[in-house]
Amino acid sequence: MMNQLIGDLMEASGVGFGTSGARGLVEQMTDELCYAYTSAFLQAVSSNGEKFEQVVLGHDLRPSSPAIARACATAITDAGLEVVYAGALPTPALALYAAKTHSPAIVVTGSHIPFDRNGIKFYRAEGEITKADEEAIRNAVVTIPDPLVVIELPLLSREAGDDYISRYPDFFGDQSLAGMRIAIYEHSSVARDLLHVILDSMGAEVISLGRTDQFVPIDTEAVRPEDIEQARLWAQENNFDALLSTDGDADRPLIGDEQGNWFRGDDVGVLCARYLQANIVVTPVNSNTSVEKSRWFEKVVRTRIGSPYVIEGMETAATEYKGVAGYEANGGFLLGSDIEREGCTLTALPTRDALLPMLALLCMAKERGIRLSELPETLPSRFTASDRMQNLPTEQSRPLIESLNNNREQAAALLAPESGAVSAIDLTDGFRVTFENGEIVHLRSSGNAPELRCYAEADTPVRARELCQSCLSRVRAISLEKE
Repeated sequence: MMNQLIGDLMEASGVGFGTSGARGLVEQMTDELCYAYTSAFLQAVSSNGEKFEQVVLGHDLRPSSPAIARACATAITDAGLEVVYAGALPTPALALYAAKTHSPAIVVTGSHIPFDRNGIKFYRAEGEITKADEEAIRNAVVTIPDPLVVIELPLLSREAGDDYISRYPDFFGDQSLAGMRIAIYEHSSVARDLLHVILDSMGAEVISLGRTDQFVPIDTEAVRPEDIEQARLWAQENNFDALLSTDGDADRPLIGDEQGNWFRGDDVGVLCARYLQANIVVTPVNSNTSVEKSRWFEKVVRTRIGSPYVIEGMETAATEYKGVAGYEANGGFLLGSDIEREGCTLTALPTRDALLPMLALLCMAKERGIRLSELPETLPSRFTASDRMQNLPTEQSRPLIESLNNNREQAAALLAPESGAVSAIDLTDGFRVTFENGEIVHLRSSGNAPELRCYAEADTPVRARELCQSCLSRVRAISLEKE
């Protein structure tokens, strides 16, 4: 046996908390490390007096995920608790079942990041762990067996998947998508089979496209050029009404219209909140300002980037208001309170979900008798674009951002030299600049990988993309000069 402080493990391994869960290179996520993280999480949730006898465990379809799940299951069993193994399921399905059974949950997933990385997400019975919980895990001292003998995963429980499959047909109606022809870009999404079942149960004709056993790192905020081109080719070949996909663990949607054009995630969030008749919307600072300009909601709350901050904002809002919802620029949608619509209740699910915004937009288009491509036309004319500069360590990107904050002229020259003077700076999360012509450029170091994210907003989609790409090109040039 050996005792280990989790904070020391983080430093030694490089596996630490990002915006959502603990993540690192697969080679860094050893059995001992995953056992230790799980043990620390169980300490954290029990320290507040929570009583539970079981832990829900699931994972995505990454090649490395089952092995990591085995190490987690070993720690759960050694803690004297039962493992409810739900298998390969969307993260929101596991969170929903954890809430139903009043149990903690552990999800092995790296979400959208490349296959050579992975991660672990932790859930209390009431939802995602907070930043305070992360700190408790960091400060925990755990005992790791030496040698550590990892157990096999227990028999599969199908109840979590069944509950999630019935959630949306029960709310939207079992024939709500009748007459629609919907394609699924399946790739390696953990939701690929489950989504087919749900769409079929809602009356849609379903087409399966692009299935693969190799993991594909779909990032809904920075869609790959090959996925943009492939979607348009599929639209020409298959005559569908919509094209749906998700990231690896299905908490972020990718929604394409009948022409194969992918929707921006923050447009999806505003439209979904509108369809659900939400009163209060909570969203991070990098989301499109169309949410305020639409004037559809009683109040809009802006937060730092990351679902824990959105959840915290929703919890605060729910003490005063009904109809609280949240979304992120990646399209993931969260329900902070129950939503009532036409006599049906959709229970709160305060974690990112890909399926809810997909189904809401499909139902919205069908009820209005319009094509999916016409939905964004109801929004104010503000357009966003985002991309990333990979292989830029945080220790390089953060000093750059700090220097820009200290020099507005330098910031204008690097971010958007044609947009005029800097009129406002928002440091809520990263460095977000509004220029005198109304355009916005936002730089932020990724919390999950050695990347610098760039978000841009303008009055046309072409200009937004131009702002984003030209800014990253200038940053890249500066980085090369320093090498």
